[in-house]
Amino acid sequence: MRIGVYPGSFDPVTLGHLDIILRASKLVDHLIIGVLKNSSKSPLFTSEERVKFLEQVTKEIPNVTIEAYQGLLVDFADEKNANVIVRGLRAITDFEYELQLAQTNHKMNPKVDTVFLTTSVEYAYLSSSTVREIASYGGKIEQFVPACIVQSVYEKYNKLRRG
Repeated sequence: MRIGVYPGSFDPVTLGHLDIILRASKLVDHLIIGVLKNSSKSPLFTSEERVKFLEQVTKEIPNVTIEAYQGLLVDFADEKNANVIVRGLRAITDFEYELQLAQTNHKMNPKVDTVFLTTSVEYAYLSSSTVREIASYGGKIEQFVPACIVQSVYEKYNKLRRG
């Protein structure tokens, strides 16, 4: 069985992420979306909220599951018996960093290979940080994130404004 892991912070999940998820789910028998709990970052959404968002947007994809994880990606992949790590590349600037990670992960666990999927052209500019920036000023994000999470993003910023 080919098991893949697509890791990320998904804070929030974007249409670019969903594009990679859909395409990656066709390449493996089971795709695990790994939601990183990174103690050195301060995400907008909790890992539980991010997992719920991803469960909502992937509910129609039968071979996808969502799990939060901490620690090294290569350890998470090993724990899940994954043999493939899926990474999305938006631009050439992503490649050098991603290549270094892929080579390090492969050195740490030669049973796991990294597969790069280039982002579809319509999402090449898109990132979660861009979405957060737009939403923080009340800008329209409907064209950047799945419809089912738009209101949740706005509500989170409204709560933050109210203190």
